[in-house]
Amino acid sequence: MGEWQNRRVLVTGGTGFIGSHVVQALLAEGARVRVLAHYNGSGHLGNLTELPPGERAEVEVVWGDLRDADSVRRAVKGMERVLHLGALISIPYSYLDPRSYVDVNVTGTLNVLMACRDLGVERLVHTSTSEVYGTPDTVPISEAHPLRGQSPYSASKIGADKLVESFFCAYNLPVVTLRPFNAYGPRQSTRALIPTILTQALWAPEIRLGSLWPRRDYTYVTDTAQAFLKAGSAPGVEGMVLNAGYGADISVGELAEMAMRLTGRQVPVVEERERVRPKASEVARLLCDRCLAEQRLGWRPRVPLEEGLRRTLAFIERRFTPEILNQSIV
Repeated sequence: MGEWQNRRVLVTGGTGFIGSHVVQALLAEGARVRVLAHYNGSGHLGNLTELPPGERAEVEVVWGDLRDADSVRRAVKGMERVLHLGALISIPYSYLDPRSYVDVNVTGTLNVLMACRDLGVERLVHTSTSEVYGTPDTVPISEAHPLRGQSPYSASKIGADKLVESFFCAYNLPVVTLRPFNAYGPRQSTRALIPTILTQALWAPEIRLGSLWPRRDYTYVTDTAQAFLKAGSAPGVEGMVLNAGYGADISVGELAEMAMRLTGRQVPVVEERERVRPKASEVARLLCDRCLAEQRLGWRPRVPLEEGLRRTLAFIERRFTPEILNQSIV
C-alpha cells in the first residue's frame, strides 16, 4: 500500500493552478481528498473542472474562506494531513491592495495553523515562494539565504513562513515548508508570464511584456505537485524549509525567443513601461539550489523547460482562441 493510500487529505487552494495538479496527484495515489474552496456565488470549481469527471467526483469540496477561522476548522476536522496552498498570488495586484494579502496569506495561514494544532493533524505542508528571497546575494539560492520582502506579496509570504516556523518551535506542530520556484504548465492563468508569452507568440502581431532582463527558474507543474506529495510523506523533515525548483534559469526575453521558435512565428518583442515593476521591487534573478529536497525528499524535477513549454502550448491551443489575448497581461 502506498504512502497516500486512503489517507484523509485536505488541500487548501485545491481549485487553483498548482492545487488542482496536487489534487490529481493525490487521487492517483489513492488518497481521500477534501478541498477547501473559496466560496463564490456561481459554485464554480476553478481548475478542478479540468479533471476527468470520474476524478472530480472523488473530491469532497468544502466551501469556505481562509480568513474565517470557523470555516477553516470545519475543513481541517477529520483530516490526517493538510497541504496548504491557498493564497493570493498576483504580485502586480499586491501593490494595489496589500491589506488583502495580509488578510489571506498571513491571517489565513494562522487559521490553518491553529486548526491543525488543535485538531491533531499529523503533517501540514505550507506553501512558501521563491519570491521571499528577493534579489539574491548569491546563486544558486539555498534555503539559508536571507528573506527580503521586495513586494507586498513576498512580504505577506515571509510573514506566513515565520508564523509556520513559530508553530513548530512553540507547539511542535509537524509542519514542512515547501518553497516552489516558478511553476508553469496547463491550467495556469493566462495573466501569468508563460501563458501570456505563449498566447501572444501564437496569435498576436507582437509580444508585449514588462522587463525583459529578470531571470527565473521554471518548474513544470506536475513536478511541483510531486514535491508536495514528497513533503507530505517523507519521514524526519518536520520543521524544515525545502526549495523545489528545476535548477536552471532563463530571462524573460529568452523565454519569448523560445516561444517563437516553438510556435514557428517571429514577431517583435516590445517592453511596455507601464508593466514594469517598481524599480526596487523587481527581483533580478531566481535560481534554485534543490540539493536539500533531493537529499531529504528524494525529489527532483523530470520535465525540461522546452518540453514543458510544448505541453503548455498544446493545452493553450486546445482550450483557447485568439480572443484570450484581451485578458492576458503581465
